[in-house]
Amino acid sequence: MEVDVSEVLAAIGTLYDAQVQDRQKHDQASRWLGQLQRSVQAWKVADQLLHLKHDGNSCFFAAQTLRTKIQLYFGELPVEAHASLRASMLEHMSHITEHTYQGIATQLCVALADLALHMASWSDPIGDLITQFGPESSKPNLVPLLEVLIALPEELHSRQLRLGLNRRKQLDEYFHSQVPNITKILHLVVVSEGATKESTHLKALRCLASWFNIHSQNWVLLLNTCLVDDILTVVGNPQVAPRLHEIATDCVCSAMIMLEAERIQPLAETLFAGVLQMGNAYHLAVALEDINAITNYARIFSELGETLVEVMVEQPGQGLGSLQVLHLLLTCIGHHDWEVAEITFNFWYKLSEVLYKKNCDNVNEQFKPYVERLIEALYRHCQMEPDHDTILAQQDDFYEFRERVQELIKDVVFICGSKLCFQQMAHVLQAPDVAKNWNLMEAALFIMQSVAKNLIPEENEVVPPILEGVLNQPEDVHLQVAFTSVQLMAELNEWIACHPNFLPHVLQFLTQRLHNKHLATVSAKALDAICQSCRDHIEQHFDGLMQIIASLDSFSISNEAVVGLLKGVASILGRLPRSRIKDDMRQLCHLQITSLGKLIEENVPPEKNTKNDPVVWLDRLAAIFRNVNPTVQNGEQHPCQEVVMEVWPTLSLTFQKYSSDLRVMEHCCRCLRFAVRCVHQQSAPLLSPLVEQIVGLYVSHGHSCFLYLGSILVDEYASEAGCVGGLLAMLEAFTQPTFNLLTQPNGFRDHPDTVDDWFRLCARFLQRAPVPFLQCSAVNTILECGIQACMLDHKEANSAVLKFFQDLIEAGRKREDRPDFETRRTLVTEIFKTHGENLVGNLVTAAVFILPQYMHHDVAETFFQIMQYDRPKFCVWLEAKLKVLPTKNAGGVEAVSATELAEFHKAVTQAERTKEITRALVDFSRFFS
Repeated sequence: MEVDVSEVLAAIGTLYDAQVQDRQKHDQASRWLGQLQRSVQAWKVADQLLHLKHDGNSCFFAAQTLRTKIQLYFGELPVEAHASLRASMLEHMSHITEHTYQGIATQLCVALADLALHMASWSDPIGDLITQFGPESSKPNLVPLLEVLIALPEELHSRQLRLGLNRRKQLDEYFHSQVPNITKILHLVVVSEGATKESTHLKALRCLASWFNIHSQNWVLLLNTCLVDDILTVVGNPQVAPRLHEIATDCVCSAMIMLEAERIQPLAETLFAGVLQMGNAYHLAVALEDINAITNYARIFSELGETLVEVMVEQPGQGLGSLQVLHLLLTCIGHHDWEVAEITFNFWYKLSEVLYKKNCDNVNEQFKPYVERLIEALYRHCQMEPDHDTILAQQDDFYEFRERVQELIKDVVFICGSKLCFQQMAHVLQAPDVAKNWNLMEAALFIMQSVAKNLIPEENEVVPPILEGVLNQPEDVHLQVAFTSVQLMAELNEWIACHPNFLPHVLQFLTQRLHNKHLATVSAKALDAICQSCRDHIEQHFDGLMQIIASLDSFSISNEAVVGLLKGVASILGRLPRSRIKDDMRQLCHLQITSLGKLIEENVPPEKNTKNDPVVWLDRLAAIFRNVNPTVQNGEQHPCQEVVMEVWPTLSLTFQKYSSDLRVMEHCCRCLRFAVRCVHQQSAPLLSPLVEQIVGLYVSHGHSCFLYLGSILVDEYASEAGCVGGLLAMLEAFTQPTFNLLTQPNGFRDHPDTVDDWFRLCARFLQRAPVPFLQCSAVNTILECGIQACMLDHKEANSAVLKFFQDLIEAGRKREDRPDFETRRTLVTEIFKTHGENLVGNLVTAAVFILPQYMHHDVAETFFQIMQYDRPKFCVWLEAKLKVLPTKNAGGVEAVSATELAEFHKAVTQAERTKEITRALVDFSRFFS
């Protein structure tokens, strides 16, 4: 069907016209143009629009369309049309000048770069472009030439192009061979126009930075050009144009990344020596207060450090292992702006990683002084403004920076030792001016907090005076100091567990701070940490904790902190004498159930994260059930059994009241999950009414959380013969609505949670009652859904589906604890006879064309299990699938040869471990990506 260009122009005009008030017309135009871009007619229409040059918007749309078509739909064009497309694209390119709108130029140049990568018959695209547009051509046009040359290395490894491994290998070889040509052309450009035309100079350096992604020994040729001197001269002068300085910085950083891989000694020595001499340039930038140049120098010094870090650790102070870069980095960290210091963090992470692997105390000792200076500088950067009168907000950028400081200190502190770091900050606290300046004191406590967990619990020299000082803080201490002190207390929980004489004072300290609305939440979290670590010593304080729980709602505490505190108290409760567990458990649950029941009874509209939110009370109940784990002997009644039965009516009412609210239903199911897990099969009286209720709710509302709760019931009860029939009835009732949902267009993709929970439920049946499950009427529907769902690129859902198939294979194996081997074997064999080939075929399709590489392990595990079950059949099924795979990519190039197919088949079918199959799948998928 022909598309009228005037109609396209009208739609583009509607889309980009700010005067169009009718939103419906705007959206209609957007949808229509989107459909056009996906159609085959888009190739012709885009070309016509570019020739027409009606206006900027239509040209941008056309250029964008061509780029999208070449990137994603290149296979639509027959091979014989490639040459004419190239000719048309080159003609459009010839009209690009420095005055062309950058968006149009970029889209066209990237489109041409993608075409060059796809088009195997274009044997020398770079040579042809340089001949047509280069400085020595009859009609030089450096603007489009440099833009295309910038795009080529960037697009080479774009997975959107799906070039395939073999084509990428061809291109890698070609790009490596072109490094001398790129070096030559950029040298000519910089010599001829670099000094007079800043825009050309910028593009030349951008091009060089992009090409440094091609790691080649040929870059040694740079030493025969002006380029190294040029970029070092630009970077060494902080007074050049900011954009030029930034691009030159990118260039230097890209070069150092390349040199880390290639180790071109002459080039490395020249470049690194130039960078190491930039200390004065950095100081000039500081004097000029040019934050952009300062940032650029911090980037360069950090990149140099990362490039040389392994050499520094292996040969500290010798040659390229010179520690001079550490002084430059510490100079940057000394800058007053914490954002400059943060740029260096990656280097320190890398240094800590290399030293940790080296694991040599003598080497660590050489870097110890630098890490001590780092921590001291970070302490200064973490100081808040003296006039800050509240607690630092989590949304504040400075709050996030301080969090990253803590992460960094935790990573590097092993180099100098946690105790030494703690002592370093203790000495800071003893300085006369610190006591008078709350922000200095708080910063020291904050750094201590970073390493407190690493201290040996038996340490008895440094911590006691600090802890005593914190416990004796005056009531009018600054809020942020009090806040950080409470956090430090939480981090010292393991140390306090080894020094129980401090416990009463710590509990009193934290309980008092519950009454301060600014400190209540952090104090509750600290109490949770203390409860978890001090269980052996805290039972005598349990009554006090119960009193705190009873009055929690009078404090300004977040629900997250309340849940944490309930978790800690419940874990202690499980260790108390049985006679006490039931009453205290009832009291804990009664507080939550009463509030939840009141919301239902009074028909209070839910308000998220407030006391009127049912989820608040459900999460608290869940925390209690999850963490009360008393020891129960066989035949004994669980002390929490009666409490679970008392809670059930309110949870049942919650199901009824909020059945259409997915969030409430998910949290109610979660609460019941932990209630059932708490008392296990002693929750049997709940089974029948609970199953009846969740089946009805699933049929009417389709919330997948009911499937998940069903899987918990199967896990607990399917081993009991008397319960299997009811649980299978539940499964069959779930099956039809699930099938209806998933077989809708895009059903699997739109409902990954349902896929996940559904196949977890089915897997539970295979684990607990395989024969009844395999004989039930729903099994074929489930298998057909599973074979389709294994191609879903959702990690959790796909994992659940493949785990189901793995459990299906396991069900057919001989097991001593199950006497029904022959029946199981027959049922599973019959299933694979019917569905095995489709399953293997879809798994190959998924691994090759759909799933990311990190998901290949589950496919490999499934293949391995099938092979262990029936290797000959698997070999036949895999061979059949490989015969029908496409062997050419979108550009008409051979993607995979018959030999490579045979090698993949051999690698998989002869594998003795899952890891070998994973590696084979990853390598094979590269032929098509």
